[in-house]
This record gives sequence, C-alpha cells and structure tokens, in this order.
Amino acid sequence: MLTSLSKGMRLSVVSVFLACLAMSSLAADYVVDSPESFEDAFIDVEDGDIITIKKGVYIPAEPIEIFARGITIRGEEDAVIDAGGEGSGIIIRVPRVRVENLTIRNYGGDLYNRDAGVKVADGADNVVLKGLTLQGPGFGVRADRLSDLTIENCRIEGDQKRHVLDRGDGVFLNYVKSADLHNNHLRNVRDGFYFENVDRARSNGNFFTGAQYGIHYMYTRDCSADNNRAMGVRGGYALMSSETVTLTNSYSARNIEFGILLNVADRCFVKDNIVEGVHNPKGRAALDNEGKGIFIYGPGKNRITQNYIANSDIGIGVALGGEGNVLWNNAFVDNQIQVRYVGEKPLEWSHEGRGNFWSTYLGWDLDHDGIGDRAYQPNDSLDRIFWIYPEARFLMDSPVTALLRWLANQFEIDRGKGVTDSHPLMTSPIVPPSDEKK
Repeated sequence: MLTSLSKGMRLSVVSVFLACLAMSSLAADYVVDSPESFEDAFIDVEDGDIITIKKGVYIPAEPIEIFARGITIRGEEDAVIDAGGEGSGIIIRVPRVRVENLTIRNYGGDLYNRDAGVKVADGADNVVLKGLTLQGPGFGVRADRLSDLTIENCRIEGDQKRHVLDRGDGVFLNYVKSADLHNNHLRNVRDGFYFENVDRARSNGNFFTGAQYGIHYMYTRDCSADNNRAMGVRGGYALMSSETVTLTNSYSARNIEFGILLNVADRCFVKDNIVEGVHNPKGRAALDNEGKGIFIYGPGKNRITQNYIANSDIGIGVALGGEGNVLWNNAFVDNQIQVRYVGEKPLEWSHEGRGNFWSTYLGWDLDHDGIGDRAYQPNDSLDRIFWIYPEARFLMDSPVTALLRWLANQFEIDRGKGVTDSHPLMTSPIVPPSDEKK
C-alpha cells in the first residue's frame, strides 16, 4: 500500500511538471517593431506571454494596461514608450508581471490622479521592475495595497522645473508589504522613496539627489536601508512616526535641513552612517531651522551608534521629548554647535562605559584607557537661555557672559543639567571614507 501510494505521488508530480512544461511551450513571444505590432501585442497578450520591444519610440493612444498574469515586457536597447504628456505610461493590474530594460518618458504630472511611469494597482503582487529609465513630472513608480514588489537598477528623473513639492516621488509605496529596492538612481523628484504604511521594505545601494528627502518613512514598520547615498537634498533620511526601522552604512552630504531625522520614531537602529556638511544658508536660531546632522524630535527610544557627524551647523539637535534615545560610539567633528538640546530633563549620552567622540572636548586621559577622565557637557545654562531667547544672542561674546561661564565652570553650576557624556572618547571610533569611496 505504501509502495503504491509513493508511485501515485510520483505520477502526480510528473503530471504537474508535464502540464507546466506544456503551458510554457504554449507561451507566445510577441516581437514589437512598429506602431501596429505594438498595439496588437498588448491587445493579444495572454497569461505567461513575452513581449519584446525593439529599438524605437512608441506612442500609445492611451496608457498601457496589463491584465494578463505572469507576462514579461522586455525592451531592447533604445526602446522607448512615450506617454504623450498625460496619464501613466504602464498600469499593471494583475500579479507576477515583469517589466525590464525600457525607457518610459513624458508621463503626466497629475499627482491626485496618481500619474506615474509605472503604476502598480491594488493586488498586483510579485511585480518586478528592472533596468527601467523613467522620466516625467509624476511618480516614477506608484504602488498601492499589494505585496512583494521589486524595483532594481532603475533610473528615475523628475521635472526639475517644478517646485520640489509639486513633483511626484521617485517611488511611492502605500500599504505595501515586502518590497526590495536596490541600486536605483533618483534625481529631481519630491522624495526619492516615500513609504507610507509599509512593512518590510529593504532599500540598498540607492542614490538620491535634487529631492526633498532621500528616503521618507511614514507609519512604517520593520524596514531597512543600507549603503544608500543622499547628496544635495533638503534632508537625507527621515524616519517619521515609524518603528523598528534600521538605517546603516549610508552617506548623506551637502544637505540643507538634516542628515538623519528621527521624528516620533521608536525602536529604530541607526548605525555606521556618515553625515557631512548639513548647512542651511537661511537658517535662524529663532526658528530652529539650522542644518542638523541628526535631528531627534518627539518621543521614542532609539539606538544611535557608530555614526560620523561632521562640519554641520548643528551636530545633533533634540527637541520636544527626545530623551529616550541611547547614543554611544558616535563621532561629532567640527560642527559649529555640537549639541542643541532644549529640554528640562538631564540626558546621559553614554552606554556601558563608552560615550562619544567630541572634537571640542578639552579633557585628559591620565590612565590611557581611551576614555576622558572628565565628563563632557557640550552646553551650559547660558546656551539654553540663548536658544530659548534668541534675541539675546548678541550678548554671547560679551565680557559678562565670559565671566558667567567661568564662574559656572568653577562652581560646577551646570553639573547634571542638559546633555552629559560621562565617558567621552579621546579618539574617533570611525574613520570616514576617502572622497573616492563615498
């Protein structure tokens, strides 16, 4: 009986394999090399078919809508779909569609209508977009309410003439579960990646420039970003109202507002990132809008370690309840203001006997253990007064202020107030990469 059952199971497996083989042999391969064959291919295509688009510019009368499951749309070199300035280039409405090696350009810019180079509709799971060039004022890729999306090796460029907030995001994901976004290049869009109510999005090896933010997380969970670069944007990486986001090994430079933002973020892990040169030429202390390497705003408990923050208006700013974070093994180098903390609770920025490196630390290390013998307090009571009442900043360099600082130091008036690093590092734990490796 056992032997006959095993034989039956083997026959079933063979039958399924032969059925799949028969289905694959029936799949059609449509070759597009003229406007007529272009229109016919998208009308006749069935589940599992392949469409190969030859070199040329193809202008469909209306957006291409995909209703055949499991198809592949593949472009040869210099194959271009021009959307004619309205609507979306391709709309995918079914699962398991693959689009690769195509240029899709001149799609519309109506963000309320979700115009996009590629629009992936509700329920279109397991879609793969690879090697695409997307050029237009709307979203590069817009995907809603689906799972298992892959976007890889794509170049997405928005309309530089539009105000940054009037452009579409490079990639906009809404209620998406499990997404992989790797080695994409995005410029002149609103946000490079905008994730809203997204779970398990993995973003690796992407480049962002000319945007509002490189990666913008909103209400997301269990996402990760590694080895990304955001240069010449308003803000590098914004973790907002999100939890368990991991940001590692990423680079941010020449930004205006911040390198890394933790805004009501909880249980996030920020490690091995480099932020350089965050500067707001219009920044004012009264508005607290100077450029910040790291900006922590609102409640949340996050772990921040081994980051290199340098040459910025403010190294790290903390406001409105950002006291639950743990910071250690970071390097704050040559920032105009190392720390701006406007709060009443004392903060300890060290962990298990290791603090951070501060280029402005003037202490000593008599026992040569690499830890400063004297605690570091980047700010005193007078600093906090000037932040709360910026109109009094003209007094900062006066002899009276210098005398008050000296007296406060002698009598340790500020001990236990504001930010204290009880175990400051004598040398930086991070060696920033050379220019050619950034």
